[in-house]
Amino acid sequence: MLEHPTSLSAFEHHLRPARCLAGLAKEAPSSTTHHHLITPPRRTDSLRTHRSCLGLSNSVHQLRHLFIMSLDPPTYLASLQSNIRQRPIPWDGAVRAGTLTEEQLAKIRAVDKVKRDVRKQVIEADLDGYKTLFAGNYGKRSVLELASKRPDVCQYLLVLLSDLLDDVPALSKAFFQSEDSNPYKNILPLLAHSTNTEDLIPLLTSIVLVRLMAGSRDESTATAEKALPMLFSYLASLTKNSDAGLQDIGVQEYSQLLYSRVCRQQFWKQRSETVGPLIDILRAAAGVSGGDASANLWSGTTAPLRSGFEASVGGGVGLQLLYHVLLVLWQLSFEAAEIGDDLNNEYDVVLLYTHLLRLSPKEKTTRLVIATLYNLLSNNQNSLLPTAVLARLPQLLQNLSSRQFTDPDLVEDRDKLQELVEEYTKTKTTFDEYVAEVNSGHLRWSPPHRSTVFWAENARKILDYENGEIVRKLAEIMQQPWENDKAVLAIACNDVGCLVREVPEKRSQLERYGLKTRIMELMGEADENVRWESLRALGGWLQYSFDTM
Repeated sequence: MLEHPTSLSAFEHHLRPARCLAGLAKEAPSSTTHHHLITPPRRTDSLRTHRSCLGLSNSVHQLRHLFIMSLDPPTYLASLQSNIRQRPIPWDGAVRAGTLTEEQLAKIRAVDKVKRDVRKQVIEADLDGYKTLFAGNYGKRSVLELASKRPDVCQYLLVLLSDLLDDVPALSKAFFQSEDSNPYKNILPLLAHSTNTEDLIPLLTSIVLVRLMAGSRDESTATAEKALPMLFSYLASLTKNSDAGLQDIGVQEYSQLLYSRVCRQQFWKQRSETVGPLIDILRAAAGVSGGDASANLWSGTTAPLRSGFEASVGGGVGLQLLYHVLLVLWQLSFEAAEIGDDLNNEYDVVLLYTHLLRLSPKEKTTRLVIATLYNLLSNNQNSLLPTAVLARLPQLLQNLSSRQFTDPDLVEDRDKLQELVEEYTKTKTTFDEYVAEVNSGHLRWSPPHRSTVFWAENARKILDYENGEIVRKLAEIMQQPWENDKAVLAIACNDVGCLVREVPEKRSQLERYGLKTRIMELMGEADENVRWESLRALGGWLQYSFDTM
């Protein structure tokens, strides 16, 4: 038996490799506002119905089943809780010291170290009494408040409460049944129990709060405006921790909390804390962490990934952690209609997910990537499908169509995504693709840039498009330094040179946007390709200037 640790550092040496990614699935119907959304991974041999897992209502027109994995507890957390349960607590001495009362001890003993059915029967017969035990009420102090000065007792009670909330679903709802009570009054302060990073009480408190919110599906003001933001901030600190065990706890608890639109919207509202670190994990897995990750993805300069994907993928990201991060962002994608554009603008998620799809080591990760892409693209077709084409998603899906997947749901999802993308691409011209590329803010050497036919047919159209919007966007692109992708500057110089060559009488329009001045500056760039393209562009400019003298 392991000696029970009272700090994170004392516990770390007991950790073992992460558990496998097995889990039960829950299902829920979608609403009419989510009829484009693809379902997440599921295990057909382990389904059980849960009609409100994502807070979506029934649709009279279409009933879709959404499946969300019921995840095994992270190894770190499961071992920690197991050790705390085995710790002997001198209860009688604690009563004499005033750490708890005789009445509270009697209630604890009635449900501690007993069979689950006995525990369930006792609590369901006295829901209000057990709510009062932990939350306090009408002048009665919570046992957690009394025990807050005794770390060993407080940790034990937090694990016990977490177990009770898991075993007796009615208990979490009982915490919110009294309108004049504050279920968080004596629990929420424990999130800030101390500034010591090795203190286990905040971690165990976060687990209780997650069970309490997820079990009750509560959306009250107390939850949505106070407790949930604080809890998201704490879990965000775990996802940014260098310890993979703590990261996985934070990510899995996120997943439990995204049970309704209110929760997902708050998660997005705090995206600098919540979403940002998850994107960093995915970038590391894609081999593009650090520096300008998006520039590296567009230019194809990603780090080589480790071979053998059974335990980890790129950047040392564990497969289990990768799966859980993808699961959380898939859940967030149910708000794609409202946040899809911003999600892509801030994190280049379409490009990142296309790259992850290319690298995906397992069918379960592949399906999450495809499902998320579908939710984003189907709800933001005008803005995001052009980016998907630039990221070469159509070609990738064509390659995947020959893959023999064993999961029929994955095959169905892939086909739907491919149909969506193909329907878009067959109606778009090369000019549309060029406009989309410029609007994406990142240029690459796609075919139009080197095509004399393209420029002969479209140069004037580009200059006139939406009162010069494309030229303005080119000027904005050229003003950036592009330290990690100088090719963008070379391509922009090429395009400006082509415009001057095909429509020389419009040179003054280009000059008004500062393009000539910027090209002259770029002639001093260290990158030889940028110098060459800027020299060619300026040469054309000077040629037509002399011709008109």
